[in-house]
Amino acid sequence: MKYVECPDVFEGNERSLFLAGGITGCENWQTKLVKLLEDTDLTLLNPRRKHFPTDNPNIEEEQITWEHNHLAKTNAVSFWFPKETLCPITLYELGKQSVSDKPIFIGVHPEYTRRKDVEIQTKLVRPGVKIVYSIEELAEQIKEWSMKSLNNILDK
Repeated sequence: MKYVECPDVFEGNERSLFLAGGITGCENWQTKLVKLLEDTDLTLLNPRRKHFPTDNPNIEEEQITWEHNHLAKTNAVSFWFPKETLCPITLYELGKQSVSDKPIFIGVHPEYTRRKDVEIQTKLVRPGVKIVYSIEELAEQIKEWSMKSLNNILDK
């Protein structure tokens, strides 16, 4: 596994996964997911910074631009909706990625307030996507996809 954290830039062509989901006002679930995926050959792109420089007047634009650019660069996107926050930007990103043909993986904490919205909208737009309800299940889905896509590459 390789790891890229905002504001570092991902330039590679290797198989990659963007970790979309709550950042503000929720636990650092990204650390747990990264740990669960450390035995994969994926490059994980994490928008959650170790240090968010609030004294930088341009930081919000820089953060949003980084996320926008790196969502476009990755092969797949995982989403995690924690119970602590509504994640309006993550909902927006899910909507945008749902109408693409990029693989997406969706995890929703069972107590996430807008769980039904995510379930119904996903069923309508991407009926083949199975929503899971724990970080561990999300990691398992990603690992299965990673192995299948790696085997497809090796078979060619």
